[in-house]
This record gives sequence, structure tokens and C-alpha cells, in this order.
Amino acid sequence: MRRKCSSFQRVAWRVTMAASDTSFFRHTMSLRILATGGTFDKHYDEIAGKLSFADSHLPEVIRRARLTVPVELEICMLMDSLDMDDSHRQTILAACQASPEKAIVIIHGTDTMRETAEVLGAANLGKTIVFTGAMIPYEIANSDALFNLGFACAAAQLLPLGVHVAMNGKVFPWNDVQKNRTAGVFVNK
Repeated sequence: MRRKCSSFQRVAWRVTMAASDTSFFRHTMSLRILATGGTFDKHYDEIAGKLSFADSHLPEVIRRARLTVPVELEICMLMDSLDMDDSHRQTILAACQASPEKAIVIIHGTDTMRETAEVLGAANLGKTIVFTGAMIPYEIANSDALFNLGFACAAAQLLPLGVHVAMNGKVFPWNDVQKNRTAGVFVNK
């Protein structure tokens, strides 16, 4: 008698089969992480009582995440995404074009992440590019930064070619995402 698999068992089987097929992972031999700033990388200045930029937290975050895939970290810029203009977006695009890695995670401020994702999406680079960020800076308690980085790194290895946004456990295509400022989450348009 043949037993029917539950939907969970079917999904687990597909993942197992996909993992045994090395062509499935052809573009994930290594991962590039591009830092652009945003809340993720802000430091709290106790004297001034405000958030600002100093050195990137990403070397520490990558160590804490214990990633086993080879990672290349590139600091493009450290700035608030509200201060970005087209020249900054072109710098990010050029870094993605120059990257030998086919899987790229971009740490970006959440306020204009969608706008930068649109520039890269329209460029059709033939790579898997995943944007992520944080609503709370990495160094502040209960930050979502570490989870979002790990989630985005996994997504960059598994998603098809194209540009995506991965925030707080959800993945969105670049052309169907927006930030809900009231709720502090990303949603479909």
C-alpha cells in the first residue's frame, strides 16, 4: 500500500533532492555582502544622544552569524539612505556589476531600499541580489539586524536570479515591495 506524503514531507523531499543536485547551488560558491549604511550599521553616540556612523558592525556580525559559505565584505559607503541620491545608487550598481560573486546581499537603509532595488532590478544583472537592513541598529538590544542578515544570506543562495528584498522573515520581489512606516515592516505594494 502506498502512503501519501503530507505537504511538509513533499517540501522536505524537494529540498533534499535539490541539495543533492550540485547545479542547484551553481551560483552560491561564495557570497558578497555590500554595506551601504542604514540603521543596521548606526552607532549610538552617548554624548550627543543620537545615532551616527563610525566603523561598520558587519565584521562582528559576520563572525557572530558563523556563516560557513565564503564571504567577501565590501564597504561601499556608510550613510543614511535618506541622504542617498542617484550617484550613490550608481555606485552600488557598479559594485554589483564588478562583483565576481553571483549571490550578493546589500545592507541598506530601509527608508529608500525600494528605490535602490528598482535601479538594480531594472539593470537585469543576471545575479541574485538580496537587500536587507534593520529597523533597530545592530548594537541596540532586540535589534533585528543579525536575524535579517542571516535570512538574507540564505535567501541569496536559494532565490532565483533577480533582485529581492528580505526583511523580518519575508521575501519580496524588487517591483512589489514598500515600507509600511506605521507598522515598521515591509509589505507588498
